[in-house]
Amino acid sequence: MNNRGTVATLLRIFPYAKRALPRVILGIVAALSTQLLALTVPTFLSGIVNNLKTNPSVSALIPGVIAVLVLGIGEATFVLLRRWLVLTPGTHVEAGLRRSLYAKLQDLEVGFHDKWPSGQLLSRVTGDLSLIRRWLSFGLVLMVSNVITIVVGLVILCSYHWILGAIFIVTSIPIWFKGFKFETEYHRVARQSQDQAGDLATSVEEAVHGIRVLKAFGRGNFFADKFARDANALRSTELKKARMIASLWLYLIMIPETAVGVSMLVGIYLVSQNQLTIGGLVAFFATARVLTWPTESIGFFISMTLDAKTAVERFFEVIDTNVDIADPEHPKHIENPQGRLVFKDVHFKYPDAPEDQADLLKGVDLEIQPGESIALIGITGCGKTTLTALTTRLYDATAGSIELDGVDVRDLTREELRQHIAMAFEDATLFSSSVRDNVLLGRPDASDADLKQALEIAQAHFVYDLPDGLDTKIGEEGLSLSGGQRQRLALARAVAARPSVLVLDDPLSALDVDTEAMVEDALRTVLKSTTALIVAHRPSTVMLADRVALLEDGRITAVGKHSELLATNEHYRHVISSIEEEANKR
Repeated sequence: MNNRGTVATLLRIFPYAKRALPRVILGIVAALSTQLLALTVPTFLSGIVNNLKTNPSVSALIPGVIAVLVLGIGEATFVLLRRWLVLTPGTHVEAGLRRSLYAKLQDLEVGFHDKWPSGQLLSRVTGDLSLIRRWLSFGLVLMVSNVITIVVGLVILCSYHWILGAIFIVTSIPIWFKGFKFETEYHRVARQSQDQAGDLATSVEEAVHGIRVLKAFGRGNFFADKFARDANALRSTELKKARMIASLWLYLIMIPETAVGVSMLVGIYLVSQNQLTIGGLVAFFATARVLTWPTESIGFFISMTLDAKTAVERFFEVIDTNVDIADPEHPKHIENPQGRLVFKDVHFKYPDAPEDQADLLKGVDLEIQPGESIALIGITGCGKTTLTALTTRLYDATAGSIELDGVDVRDLTREELRQHIAMAFEDATLFSSSVRDNVLLGRPDASDADLKQALEIAQAHFVYDLPDGLDTKIGEEGLSLSGGQRQRLALARAVAARPSVLVLDDPLSALDVDTEAMVEDALRTVLKSTTALIVAHRPSTVMLADRVALLEDGRITAVGKHSELLATNEHYRHVISSIEEEANKR
């Protein structure tokens, strides 16, 4: 839990906002100048009223009226200047915060994203950063200028008569007391509201992504009810915020108006006793009117500041997260990659697993020679996919090591490692971009010939029949394509990267038998020169590899030719029969 005060929390964005601060400060000066000019007007009104008493003519009004007109034009000019000064730098700060947050999300390991709901991250990238920008460009500028205006205004009120000024100073004490109490209570509710907004965004995202499932199972109304409950919870919290703000506004409006009423009675008495001129009394109430907006706005700006504090806290919750899988301080390089992949006593347990739970991988030893293909086989849940994810450091082994061409993968930068090792997953994820951009994601500078070859190996000829061919924009996550089409493009993406090691996690599961056979025939040409680790869920995939590795109880218990293991290993026969049975069901 963050126990920093409001000022300390908001100052954390200084590194991101320091380039904008000169214009923000000038914006505060412009806003303050606007208010000070407004406070000057009552002085001229006092002179006009007093002059009319001694010289009741139109000519006596002209100098004062011209002065008020000039001050009014000055106010409008400073308002325009304030807006010009602060609006642009605020957007730059927001953009910088958004870039930093996005870069951090890209830098954080997969384990972080496994735990965080996407809606919570989305609400931080959009809503929270927009709130910070509005506070910096509007809330901070006007709050500082208004507080200074109130202080100066109280001094001016005292200059007309100390008793009248004292009335306003005394009556302002409950306002400040209420403001400090409000901060403590409101911050908690504001945080709850923003967290609930993140949960609501998650619900919307899940419903949109899973719309086909919801429609297929007729569960749309169920999720609609769940969304309504979440929305009502957020609504209740927002109403609670509104009631708290309304309570503060009650003080901010009622107390100053009461002070005006009391001052009027006292002021009339002072005029009757010749202790105050009529012009002075008029100027006093004109000044009090000028202070109405700064005083009433304090509640709004306090709540806005506390919302901004919460937004800053939520931003830094992500920024402050340690990157557990990071680049080494002194990275090594592989000058001439060959593709020799070695697992040495590799252990792994997911970070959020209970302490008393056994490791998923309990000492995996496996050596894959350059250009060799190994099929990894085992019962469901034995850790095959997890083992492949360790090769590119999507997760880090909790013990042991994985070496690529004699170098521990943890001694390479993540960028270099992922240039040497490419992955194709069973769950093929595509992006809202063109076919060309999706296939060349891992190697954007590849030639058209390389692109064409990768598509041919993956049997992805269907792309040429799309409306704009290779330039056809694929819809979100590629859902406009069939499962088999997505998998073929994902496979083409891995092949086009031309890695020294190719890791395939059952990337052909959605293909029909004929297409799968053609893809496997084409893959054999690639695998002659590329080291491959293939998670096998079909007998045909096993036949694609040079050797087979059996993963059992967290260890590699057998390595050999398919025919050899079939003849000598009882557990291997059990796994193969299970795979064949599952394949027949498909």
